Amino acid sequence: MPKFTVLIIEDEKNIQTFMGKVLKRHEYRVLCADTGTQGLEIIRSQCPDIILLDLGLPDMDGGRIIQEVRTWTSTPIIVISARTAEHEKVSSLDLGADDYITKPFGTSELLARIRASLRHSNRLHTDSALYIRPYRHGEMTLDFSKRLLTIKDAVIHLTPIEYKIVAYLAQNSGKVITYASILSNVWGPYADSDNKILRVNMANIRRKIEEDPAQPKYIFTEVGVGYRMVEDEDE
Repeated sequence: MPKFTVLIIEDEKNIQTFMGKVLKRHEYRVLCADTGTQGLEIIRSQCPDIILLDLGLPDMDGGRIIQEVRTWTSTPIIVISARTAEHEKVSSLDLGADDYITKPFGTSELLARIRASLRHSNRLHTDSALYIRPYRHGEMTLDFSKRLLTIKDAVIHLTPIEYKIVAYLAQNSGKVITYASILSNVWGPYADSDNKILRVNMANIRRKIEEDPAQPKYIFTEVGVGYRMVEDEDE
């Protein structure tokens, strides 16, 4: 199997070295750039499979790189930043980043987010117009072809709107999906930007799928940003 190529655009050498070592140990091919300009050159010449991007680069803001890259490729971009403000996360995701990890972060979290973004990217390039293979995690299975959600083999009855929300999050499992993206995908491009209708539906979904809705194990809230469904266990 050819290795996936990961480009790290990060000016802090210790973080760049740490991520590089972790990724090489897990069989990834690693490229590194210290500046945005260098990063863009490598993206054009090497076509990496995934990009890990720091926002605070010496020559340009990482947001500019996301915007530019999105004019010609859908290569997954994971923002890795010390900026913790909710509007920074939302802005990066809305510009076209696939995910956002806040420093400091653990090795297992980094690897899980990379796997999720790569899997979703490869899924988009399959011949099938519909993603057929069921989503599975623990005792939950979501069969997209039958539009059927089961937990411990018991069928969970969802309304059409609830099913759309769960299916969209499952198809993007492991990734943070913004409120705006869910509203647009489920209710259409003219959806009201008020999150209340989404929060009400999510509360109903959690009552149906979580043993303890206050301590969810399937769908997590990224406060002020959106929701993330636990990663699909099937490779």
